[in-house]
Amino acid sequence: MTAISPFDPTREMSPRTKARFTGAIYLLYIIAGVVAQGFISDRLVVMRDAATTAANIVAHQSTYRLGLTVYLIEMAGQVATVVLFYQLLKPVSRTGAMLAAAFELIGCGIKTFSRVFYFAPLFVVGSGGAYLSAFNKEQLDGMAMLLFRINDYGAGIALGFFGFSTLLQGWLIYRSGFLPRWLGVIGMIGGLGWLTFLSPSLGMKVFLYVALYALIGVLITIVWLLTVGVDEPRWRQRAAQAAASIWT
Repeated sequence: MTAISPFDPTREMSPRTKARFTGAIYLLYIIAGVVAQGFISDRLVVMRDAATTAANIVAHQSTYRLGLTVYLIEMAGQVATVVLFYQLLKPVSRTGAMLAAAFELIGCGIKTFSRVFYFAPLFVVGSGGAYLSAFNKEQLDGMAMLLFRINDYGAGIALGFFGFSTLLQGWLIYRSGFLPRWLGVIGMIGGLGWLTFLSPSLGMKVFLYVALYALIGVLITIVWLLTVGVDEPRWRQRAAQAAASIWT
């Protein structure tokens, strides 16, 4: 008899291990987003002062470029959690889990593309190319600020899709039986908050309140996934029921 190595790459993770891995990746991308937004972007960009923003970008170009790298790490981590959450939640409802994943992946695509407009101001105020000689400094500063605002609104549009995804994930968690119902309630309320971005102007007005609630809810979910994971026997029971329903 051939022994099966515990490090066999073809072996599937147990549901509890997968939940903990999901929590770890979730934590990584949340930290990346907080660093990129709170410690890089918000410190360099002064939304009501185009001249100061341009001066900050020019003086700290390497830091500003690092911001893009961290934003992309955030997006890579979020895509990974989409796949992992789909695998965890599909025993509850394959269709519901697939819809949640689709909405979140659309949001990830929009948000990733919007980061082009985060990077674009470097070409306006930092490159010094001859093609920019047709514009004076005030015009270039204003153009850079316009690009950055497009970046912000693009990310805001993505949050609307994340609202649908979070609402669905919360509903699936609530119904799962292998995760606590109160985690699902937290998720559904957070999803409703992000849905305010279906009107970007409204979403921007309430962003701080929604983001604070969402951050607390996400951290609670991460702690649960890392420390407890899922009720594995109940997960396997739901998975077996879901598999049986396909063939009956």
